[in-house]
Amino acid sequence: MTSYQWFVFFLIVQVIHFLGTWKLYEAAGRKRWQAAIPVYNAIVLMKIIGRPSWWTLLLFIPIINLIMFPVIWVETLRSFGKRSSLDTFLGIATFGLYILFVNYTKKLNYVTNRNLNPENKTSDTISSLLFAIIVATFVHTYFLQPYTIPTSSLEKSLLVGDFLFVSKYNYGARVPMTTVALPMVHDSIPILHTKSYLNFPQLPYFRLPALQTIKRTDIVVFNWPADTVHYFGDTKTIGLRKPIDKKSNYVKRCVGIAGDTLSIKDGIVYINGSVLVLPERAKPQFSYTVTTDGSSFDPIYLLKELNITDGVYQTAQNSFYFNALTEKSAGRLKNNPIVKSIVRNIAKEVEPGVFPQNNKWNRDNYGPIYIPQKGKSVALNTENLPFYKKIIGEYEANDLKIIGREIRINGQVAKEYTFKQNYYWMMGDNRHNSEDSRYWGFVPENHIVGKPVFIWMSWDTNGKGLGKIRWERLFTTVSGDGQPQSYFKLFLLGLAAFFGGEYLWKRRKEKKA
Repeated sequence: MTSYQWFVFFLIVQVIHFLGTWKLYEAAGRKRWQAAIPVYNAIVLMKIIGRPSWWTLLLFIPIINLIMFPVIWVETLRSFGKRSSLDTFLGIATFGLYILFVNYTKKLNYVTNRNLNPENKTSDTISSLLFAIIVATFVHTYFLQPYTIPTSSLEKSLLVGDFLFVSKYNYGARVPMTTVALPMVHDSIPILHTKSYLNFPQLPYFRLPALQTIKRTDIVVFNWPADTVHYFGDTKTIGLRKPIDKKSNYVKRCVGIAGDTLSIKDGIVYINGSVLVLPERAKPQFSYTVTTDGSSFDPIYLLKELNITDGVYQTAQNSFYFNALTEKSAGRLKNNPIVKSIVRNIAKEVEPGVFPQNNKWNRDNYGPIYIPQKGKSVALNTENLPFYKKIIGEYEANDLKIIGREIRINGQVAKEYTFKQNYYWMMGDNRHNSEDSRYWGFVPENHIVGKPVFIWMSWDTNGKGLGKIRWERLFTTVSGDGQPQSYFKLFLLGLAAFFGGEYLWKRRKEKKA
């Protein structure tokens, strides 16, 4: 929905609210017109039902308002003596329209000084649960989101099985665009494997103020631009477009920001003509072919010795293919006396699958390519249109048509195009085992989710017992200078101090009593 459509929808809701509640306002000692003034009517309603005025803010926060509206409907009914289970059911099942029925057909007796405490244990449990869901949803949406590393594309920096907290506020929290969705789940309902959201209505993209901008080499969580639904439950829905904020979450390293010109030469990333300098914690990896002298060779042992988590395959007699080695690991392997040669595998042939499918480049030799910047313009022609076609037609929602060699945008012949948002180039450190921007192109600014800041747990499925926990990675930061340092011991000390202090405080209170 556009901003204009949302404005019209908001006015319709206000009209329905006025028609359905003005007699309730009068019965509560208020003026009829107070039910007609947007926002103010909600503040007055909170006073009528005996709830704090700041609850009004919760009605305008996407997803949280889905929880709050049923609460307000039920509270309104109870404020006028409609307390039965049937009243509660009808208030929720009719999406609040039962209040309109009560407004015109029932005798309205306003309950002053209504008891707001839960009537029984069940009501108390439901109230506590709703409060917990609201708080958790607010934190999850606007501050911190838990995330699990599913693939090895950032191996060494982030491991498969790392459990992260992703900060939403570093790059500015994105207000949910999908307005009707279950809280704290992504695109599907666990166990049921069905959609957790409705495609309509959608809010326009809006992001709260940021603490920082995305910088080169930052690790970033984003919605995968190329994501479409293949299966929801048992229904085959190949090619179904997801809303932006319901596309799968990916995590990669940003190697190019808006305005950069990027190229890759023999696997090395160049930005604006200079080699991209990676932070110390980044460990770029490539595949290697190792040839031995025919002596007994145990590649599995070497994998453990070199702390390599990816595989190794024998490709021919005395020849082995290593999936992912850092330069340091390759150097150690080269020093093995039975190794005759170790060669980094660099793609030389054209790969048709790399973006923008121009049959010129491959994963190791790529570009140059310009990363679009908001407000900047590029000349358009049929040769460079494949780079920007998806941006113009999908990401920035224009009507794009190509008639012969003529490019038309929104019905007008276009010789150039001005970008409406910034774009980024994301790649995995595991260069030969990462599906990234080399294959599906630019990441739009409105797809950015947040910045991984903290590893609170790391789980190795290949370990045994307590060995499954990577203790050295617990409570480590994702970014920063130098090698990661675990703050787990400090956490345990802080936890012990908290509970010890609480115990002493209670003992002291008991003695005074």
